[in-house]
Amino acid sequence: MSIKREREYERRRYEKWQERQAHARARKSRQRWIAGSVVAALVLALGVGALVVLNNDDGTPSASATTPAAEPTTAPTANSADVPDPSLAQARTWTGDISLTQGDVGISLDGAAAPQAVANFVTLAGKGFFDKTKCHRLTGEADGLFVLQCGDPTGTGSGGPGYTWGPIENAPADGVYPAGTIAMARQQNNGSSMGSQFFIVYKDSTIPADTAGGYTVFGHVTSGMPVVQAIADAGTTTGTQAPVSDVIIEGVKIQ
Repeated sequence: MSIKREREYERRRYEKWQERQAHARARKSRQRWIAGSVVAALVLALGVGALVVLNNDDGTPSASATTPAAEPTTAPTANSADVPDPSLAQARTWTGDISLTQGDVGISLDGAAAPQAVANFVTLAGKGFFDKTKCHRLTGEADGLFVLQCGDPTGTGSGGPGYTWGPIENAPADGVYPAGTIAMARQQNNGSSMGSQFFIVYKDSTIPADTAGGYTVFGHVTSGMPVVQAIADAGTTTGTQAPVSDVIIEGVKIQ
């Protein structure tokens, strides 16, 4: 083989070797990119999983299992013209009853201690707002508090009257809500998120204050506690906080 051909042969062999090296580098680069993408996807999935744990399914800030569930956050603010004027409570005691499918519950409302809450409740009751609505939530020993929650027209825990209001009124300083207490539900850490949802305490409960404070106490049960207790004793549907039998408000009469 001539020197010229030998050099040509060596040159071609060298070029092929360079080509194989380039392919190898490209293959390694692709492998590193794929591995990095997989790791990034796993990190993203873990991050999303953590957010799901910290938030409700609808993405709104979650309420602790030991606090009354939240009112919706998308309703108008407390400045809405639809919010009943506190003066409608007349700074007096109102009496009446809540008729449930399971029986009647007598109530007394304190218009002096919680004028905004009472004005709101009396106004909504007078309009028939609560009629045929479902008490959607029942908590017990496993939750650390004992309440029956009502007042949501959607029966889901996220509905309200189309407005919200605040601030919190007449919350107990010690966080203790005796059996028979009637109080407003609200969004956690938001004292201006009250609307129509309320809860009846059927066994002494301690509900710790959050950054907004406690919960607005606006009345108490005067008769019919055995009705509420029977609902609590029946328990909830497995895996939920919904009473095992529908608890429907047939009507609310206040005077």
